Amino acid sequence: MSTLNDHQENKILTQVKKVDAQHPDMTIIREAAEIIRTGGLVGFPTETVYGLGADALLPEGAKRIYAAKGRPSDNPLIVHIAEFEALDKITADIPPQAKALADAFWPGPLTMIFRKSEAVPYETTGGLDTVAVRMPSHPTALALIRESGGYIAAPSANTSGRPSPTLAEHVYEDLNGKIPMILDGGAVGIGIESTIIDLSEEIPMILRPGYITKDMLAEVIGAVKDDPGFVSTDPNVHPKAPGMKYRHYAPKANLIIVSGEAEAVVMRINELTIEHREKGEKVGIICTDESRAQYIGDVIESIGSRQDEDSIAQHLYAILRDFDEMDVNVIFSESFATPRIGHAIMNRLLKAAGHQVIEV
Repeated sequence: MSTLNDHQENKILTQVKKVDAQHPDMTIIREAAEIIRTGGLVGFPTETVYGLGADALLPEGAKRIYAAKGRPSDNPLIVHIAEFEALDKITADIPPQAKALADAFWPGPLTMIFRKSEAVPYETTGGLDTVAVRMPSHPTALALIRESGGYIAAPSANTSGRPSPTLAEHVYEDLNGKIPMILDGGAVGIGIESTIIDLSEEIPMILRPGYITKDMLAEVIGAVKDDPGFVSTDPNVHPKAPGMKYRHYAPKANLIIVSGEAEAVVMRINELTIEHREKGEKVGIICTDESRAQYIGDVIESIGSRQDEDSIAQHLYAILRDFDEMDVNVIFSESFATPRIGHAIMNRLLKAAGHQVIEV
């Protein structure tokens, strides 16, 4: 078995194994599961983004995840399970809302926070007495969880701070030489991470917005509140979830969001493009199908149609990574306040931009 130093020195041979996302080859799944059971790491697809999996109940597994990602060790890992009954082992108690939410949204892109049991090491929870748990809906992920012993800790399979991976190629780009295996199940379906809801609060609190919206949660369990830390644009208001305080999803170039009426946004981005070109800088623009033809940037990427917000979520991280390959100096992005999951999309985009927004 490889040691932690092996991961740090980038001496591991990384194998990429293609799997049918819906009907994975169980020989490959068992090979990946053996790596996890013996303390190693595997990149694997979920319906949200690719995860970097280790045995959630092995302290050494969590340590390897932090080392491979360069992730701060106070940033908790989400434990992935394949059956609701698996909660019994890893939680101190299961509130009634959890069963209602699980019936409505599991398997799926919802993470619930519980008080942890002694079975879960503090290395997995970032030193907290709570544990974050979700049941993914991706068949490959579920097969791997079951074959690995039922509990996989898995943050996104990228270098900490980089855009999350929505393709196996993104995982390989960031973690080649640091992990022994990546399961390539093709493109993910959703493209942004799960909603996180804290059930240890008197009124359940959303710590990270996602595909499962506040309205959807409230329909099932009644009152739900947002963590003021991710809603506020004030950098001095800190989110409760430790991971939300770090800069995430960031491309190498400086990213700035321009927000306002559509026509004014196009005009301002084109003005800024001219200004930066005069300084000899290469400009990237993130826009939509509807506005693409109106821009004059060096690299113009459409995130999809404003009529299809699922497509916007699905393409966000891949587009941020694309710009890294194109050596742009600055990126201007439209704002994507779409009706249903716009809150979640803008949460990711604002973090990628370091909350740099120009209002027009």
